[in-house]
Amino acid sequence: MISFDFEYHKPASVEEATHLHKSLRELNKRPIYYTGGTEITTLGRLNQVNTGAVIDLKGLPECHTQELISGQLVMGVGLSFTRLLESNIFPLLSQTIKEVADHTARSNITLGGNVCGQIIYREAVLPLLLTDTQAMVAGEAGVSHQPIHQVFNRQIQLKEGEFLVQFKTDEAYLQLPYLSIKKRKQGSIGYPLVTVAALKKDNQIRIAFSGLCSFPFRDQKIEKILNQNGVALEARIEQAIQQIPHPILDDVEGTSEYRKFVLSHTLLDILTVLKGEGHV
Repeated sequence: MISFDFEYHKPASVEEATHLHKSLRELNKRPIYYTGGTEITTLGRLNQVNTGAVIDLKGLPECHTQELISGQLVMGVGLSFTRLLESNIFPLLSQTIKEVADHTARSNITLGGNVCGQIIYREAVLPLLLTDTQAMVAGEAGVSHQPIHQVFNRQIQLKEGEFLVQFKTDEAYLQLPYLSIKKRKQGSIGYPLVTVAALKKDNQIRIAFSGLCSFPFRDQKIEKILNQNGVALEARIEQAIQQIPHPILDDVEGTSEYRKFVLSHTLLDILTVLKGEGHV
């Protein structure tokens, strides 16, 4: 049970949502946007989130778009994981999110909710980082389009009063060879030891990680090492692991040393598959 009371608002337009946030903020309501609500419910019960007003973005048509427009896949942040999986229009995204939570929860988890969430894994962002996706951001100053690497750097980088509306990915990326592997301590449901998503473009492998550190990330230094021609795969992997940009997690899911072991084998699998031609 959530231990605090809050106002509920469901705006019908992007402009109404940003104006609501401003007015509620001025009333010291500490408003928060949401598109799914699963995390607010979970963290609210744990007293890890507290707000006086919730702005529900599920009434905004732009947040539910899922279509190819002028060579771009446009995905609203309100799309549930279930809808994304059913359409399978973005195969790498589908493969990356298909094991997040169980079937029932995936109907409520949204693309935007996962990317903007406080839970450290946020696996849905990995394919966006690999495909140079653009993010549509709304705020009091209007709407802008920004590179995903600017909007998301270890965590979401939105200003006060801003929210994500859509993601736009060039259609060409949807046809590239890909692979996403999630390794757990045990079972088929639960938090990962590590999730690794990879994409091959122009004969170069791009790679992004979740569960390894306290944030998901893509690192071009690691990619450069892994793409070294003429160097044994095992040597590349050992060098790449030394470049992990933050302490590797050591928790109930697994020790840092065990995560390194799992990561090493996962990278070997990915490089072995993607070094050849053709699709996975």
